[in-house]
Amino acid sequence: MAFPQLGQPDTGDTAWMLASSALVLLMTPGLAFFYGGMVRTRSVLNMIMMSISAMGVVTVLWVLYGYSMSFGDDRGGVVGNPTDYWGLAKLIGGNAVKADPSKGVTQVDIPLAGTMPATVFVAFQLMFAIITVALISGAVADRLKFTAWLVFAGLWATLVYFPVAHWVFAADGFASEHGGWINNKLHAIDFAGGTAVHINSGVAGLALAIVLGKRRGWPTTLFRPHNLPFVMLGAGLLWFGWFGFNAGSATSSNGSAGSTFMTTTIATATAMLGWLLTERIRDGKPTTLGAASGIVAGLVAITPSCSSVNVLGALVVGAVAGVVCALAVGLKFKFGYDDSLDVVGVHMIGGLTGTLLVGLLAAPESPAINGVVGVSKGLFYGGGWSQLERQAVGAFAVLFYSGIVTLILALILKYTIGLRVGAEEESNGIDESEHAESGYDFGTIGGQGSVLPAARIPVDDRNGLEEDRVGDKVEAEQA
Repeated sequence: MAFPQLGQPDTGDTAWMLASSALVLLMTPGLAFFYGGMVRTRSVLNMIMMSISAMGVVTVLWVLYGYSMSFGDDRGGVVGNPTDYWGLAKLIGGNAVKADPSKGVTQVDIPLAGTMPATVFVAFQLMFAIITVALISGAVADRLKFTAWLVFAGLWATLVYFPVAHWVFAADGFASEHGGWINNKLHAIDFAGGTAVHINSGVAGLALAIVLGKRRGWPTTLFRPHNLPFVMLGAGLLWFGWFGFNAGSATSSNGSAGSTFMTTTIATATAMLGWLLTERIRDGKPTTLGAASGIVAGLVAITPSCSSVNVLGALVVGAVAGVVCALAVGLKFKFGYDDSLDVVGVHMIGGLTGTLLVGLLAAPESPAINGVVGVSKGLFYGGGWSQLERQAVGAFAVLFYSGIVTLILALILKYTIGLRVGAEEESNGIDESEHAESGYDFGTIGGQGSVLPAARIPVDDRNGLEEDRVGDKVEAEQA
């Protein structure tokens, strides 16, 4: 069968997938707010810029060769053919068959991916690529050169994300004749990217953070979030956009989309409560940051399993993810790696949790299991160990591949263009040194040179500024 296939799209599916694509794109600004609120005042712009800049870098690479590497015909079990859709060749509607009544062609056929225009599928998968790259930035807050980030983002997308997306997302006979091995040969279930997005970005963040080194003063200096309302706003936007992420991965406006919409909601709510309960027992107080983090942990864990679990399974996935991720964020203090915003604890551990739980909780009536060839019920439903084994092979294959390649990339960049800003620039603030800007200007109001009295600065902001000054002093003494 020749690809791309030509035909008429289903208007309902097309409308849903256009909406889903927009929802997933919204997740990246949501992530920018989530990460931006978690850093200190002098790093907020840089943190936001790393997410937003990923939208630029990845988009350009995606339309040139990234989509083709991800969804072109399989080459050697490693990657899609980069030349199949280079520059989106053969996919834009203008290349379609023209209407010719004399030959019986009364309407214009366009390239399709399933039942939607191929360009809509290109756009939907682009949004996944963007946010996967952006997720990594949370592990390296406060100290990574912005230029190094841009170079790293382009190289990592090319050498890590595009091949892994091919393994996980490219299904035989959908956008090309032969897809990736995890999807079509291993038959591991990863509905929306627990491996390709979350394990992939989480272990990449770990590798990059290790090569980059710890923030000056960490862990003795307190790096408190400067704007918790930003964090909660970001978490809310992520939850909202995640419905496009998970339910949109059904690639159709159908029952699978409805099921995944519900399991996503159930697991996320449960994970938030699980995280808060863990904080209450461990620390004595449930926190706003914990609620926001629990939301994200639940979203991460249900991503691979949303199509394979029922309501009970979604409750279990959420509860386990909320507790496990709340405990996992403390591993950085035990093992000494400075994962600034807990990308490892939430995304890598959460992705592993959700991916492996499929092997236990995959329900026979779920869309991913019912009538699907090559997959098995979960262990708890009498399916044996086979699906859990498949899930483990897929998860750890992505983990080791991404970790090793990211480590090599980080070392190359470290010893060529350099990864880290200087000690003085880091101490003064990365917003000023990398962007010549400040997220907040409490010194002026009204016209130029009009000084805002200290008493007019909100108490929380004055406290934040004082913490920054104390942090500067501690860092200078340690230097």
